[in-house]
Amino acid sequence: MKAARIHKYGGPDEVKLDTNVPKPAVGDTQVLIKAATAGVNPVDVITISGNFIFKPPLPWIPGWDAAGVVEDVGAKVTRLKKGERVFCAGNVSGAFAQYVVAEEKQTGRLGPKLTFAEGSGLGVPYYTAFKAAMHAARVKAGESILIHGASGAVGMAAVQLCKAMGVHVLGTAGTDTGLTLVKDNGADLAFNHSEKRYEDKIMAATGGGGVDVILEMVGNVNLSRDLQLIAKKGRIVIIGGVGETKIDPGVFLFKMPVVTGVNLPNTSEAEWWEMTAAIEAGIRLGWVRPVVAKEYPLSQAAQALTDIMANRNNPGNLILNI
Repeated sequence: MKAARIHKYGGPDEVKLDTNVPKPAVGDTQVLIKAATAGVNPVDVITISGNFIFKPPLPWIPGWDAAGVVEDVGAKVTRLKKGERVFCAGNVSGAFAQYVVAEEKQTGRLGPKLTFAEGSGLGVPYYTAFKAAMHAARVKAGESILIHGASGAVGMAAVQLCKAMGVHVLGTAGTDTGLTLVKDNGADLAFNHSEKRYEDKIMAATGGGGVDVILEMVGNVNLSRDLQLIAKKGRIVIIGGVGETKIDPGVFLFKMPVVTGVNLPNTSEAEWWEMTAAIEAGIRLGWVRPVVAKEYPLSQAAQALTDIMANRNNPGNLILNI
């Protein structure tokens, strides 16, 4: 089969198109997908560099997310059938390829409403948003949530999810286009994080009490600010950010916040099944609406990976057409 893969760790330029890669075999609990598209995510670049918590053996095919048609199923697969349109959130063989093997628990029905390109924007963005908001923060209807970088793929997924749950959503973006996109996706209020003292506007919007939950995409930049914006006994979930930051421990004594982090590799089997069921339901009900920012041919995988790191808050998803 055709696939884009790496033979050594490094930058996006190490990703090369190979036309003679062995087709992966499907295991008992797995699904073989004939892929139409694949999603591009920052985690792919981090893994290619060799600096992620998971360091795969080489040669390795990048890519967490794919969408296509079920080609075959394992002996113990009961929920999915050959010919169904599906998406996967994580896989065992690599998504930048014509055929992808994924566990059934990480594979959902795409249905007729979404395109394959949209389907490839479901995995990492929506599952990360769900894990952060529902599993880590346990946000509830009627609470308020601040989503930093809400115009990015994970941010927009979180906006849509939280609005569907009846949460009061505040989002940030760095451009007028991004702010419009955040509001179009359901946010009650949007703030420009490029403006000086934008946090004053957020505090004013909450009556000075702060927000109940914060989803943080760049923890090393914003965590100290988040501790000022969080309400007493609020929850801050760090989704991304590499590097050190300074924090006044007195804030913890006064506000007693809970600060935690999330990543998809540390997900239990029960959580995978729950997230897949929730995203499938969201597709059927219409609140799951992935935004495709740009599409590339598979031969330009290296460029797509470069672009996503150049602007990690792209207004939507970057997609490879297989």
